Amino acid sequence: MSLDPRGRVAIVEGPTVQPETAAQSLLRQRLLAAAIVLCAGFGLFLVRSFFIERPLQGFHTLVVFAEGVCIALLAHPRQYSMRQLRLFELTMFGLPVLFFLPYQFLFMMSEAKQGSAVLTLAAFKSVALYWLVTMVFYGLIVPNDWKRAAWIIIPMTLPLPALAVATRPFHELAAQVVTVDQVSDVFLVLLVGAICSVYGAYIMNSLRIAAVKAQKFGQYRLLRPLGEGGMGQVYLAEHQLLKRPCAIKLIRPEQAGNPQALARFEREVWATAKLTHWNTIDIYDYGRTDDGTFYYVMEYLPGLDLGELIRRFGPMPAGRVIHVLRQLAAALREAHTAGLIHRDIKPSNVIVTTRGGVYDVVKLLDFGLAKPIADEQAVQLTREGMIAGTPRFISPEQCTANARVDARSDIYSLGAVAYVLLTGHPPFKQASAVEVVIAHLHEQPPPLSQGAVPVPEDLEAIVLRCLAKPPEDRFPNVEQLDAALAACQSAGDWTQDQARAWWLQAEAGSGPKPEDSALDATLAMSSHSNRGS
Repeated sequence: MSLDPRGRVAIVEGPTVQPETAAQSLLRQRLLAAAIVLCAGFGLFLVRSFFIERPLQGFHTLVVFAEGVCIALLAHPRQYSMRQLRLFELTMFGLPVLFFLPYQFLFMMSEAKQGSAVLTLAAFKSVALYWLVTMVFYGLIVPNDWKRAAWIIIPMTLPLPALAVATRPFHELAAQVVTVDQVSDVFLVLLVGAICSVYGAYIMNSLRIAAVKAQKFGQYRLLRPLGEGGMGQVYLAEHQLLKRPCAIKLIRPEQAGNPQALARFEREVWATAKLTHWNTIDIYDYGRTDDGTFYYVMEYLPGLDLGELIRRFGPMPAGRVIHVLRQLAAALREAHTAGLIHRDIKPSNVIVTTRGGVYDVVKLLDFGLAKPIADEQAVQLTREGMIAGTPRFISPEQCTANARVDARSDIYSLGAVAYVLLTGHPPFKQASAVEVVIAHLHEQPPPLSQGAVPVPEDLEAIVLRCLAKPPEDRFPNVEQLDAALAACQSAGDWTQDQARAWWLQAEAGSGPKPEDSALDATLAMSSHSNRGS
């Protein structure tokens, strides 16, 4: 989103041409190989047709030429979208299909006019053989899941037998040759070939998935995917020697050729790695694989993100909210002291877990949008006029894409998170992101006392001060916010004994187990998609 010259909010679209994803790259490689094989095969038969007369030489030449053009285009370094690659696929395999149908009819009619039933039947079955080879070749070489392969390949068993039946009225000999037995034989052979082709596509796809799962990054072995966001994918992994579980974030393949994305990815690593507070996620390692994939390794946190915790268990009591907010304030104190503004504080970027026998430990994640104060280079990593952050939790100054965002912006976002923890919903519940941004700019959030859950007046006053529109009306820093929270009447109401009882009850089955939470979908800084949840 951005503001146009007249101050209105607009949606900013990304570039129209994106670097190819791993799936696009694989499809492109396979299509290039298929085009070479098809061009060579049809080319050899075209040469033969000049010595042994066959129908549709002009169409045959067109097929060879089209396959050659596909080879040239796919071999060119130009990038293609997935839709464009699928059009290549349609052209490369659609032209042979369109060629075989009239070729079968004319070939059969040619042999029938010679008066040979044997040759007429042979013409029918030889084209069916070409058709069968094309189907199996498609299933094995073009990367597809089995459902898409089935939708494409199994219907291909019908046109050839149907056309053979359609030739019966055109010649008496064809009517004698194309019997129910012959047509059913060819159809069953094609059907078996189609099933084998679909199964081959399934096996090839399964092997590709297994290869990804078995992929290793240095001393780390990927175990299973945990989630993904706008920039990265996150996997549960294990250190090969230490046998320690960890989380690995990989930069998305389509972002690998984007200098700004790489700069942001590296900034996320560097920003987080320099922070050592107990309430900030720990970074273990950072690297780049031989194929150019960037990754970093961090601690694995089996627990609940705040958004999932509220969705499953409802609003928190005031004492627990204060307990969570003070830990977040402590993590932000270190970041702000180091000159870093988080800019994307939201429930899904905060994990509640147990560490070292301590319950309800809060971990702040996702420093991918962190901006050093007065760092012009960091400002340039966000396109001019763009809004960085998640609409439901960004400050009014972020809504105006103001580069002069300071620590008080994080305090506003922290107030929005506190609002969710106390009420179960964000301060502004408008349907669209644009409406939410406008509300942050011009509307006051409803008083927390109007909600279904009672909120102490002193805590409500703190939250509403955090959500003040002018930055100067908020707490000037997180130290003063923490002092205000500590002075609340409910501060200290949430004890370690209560936290321990809550976690044991959740793990015992009275509620969803924390380790089965949406943490796996948002863990370790994977939420760059800027959703407004």
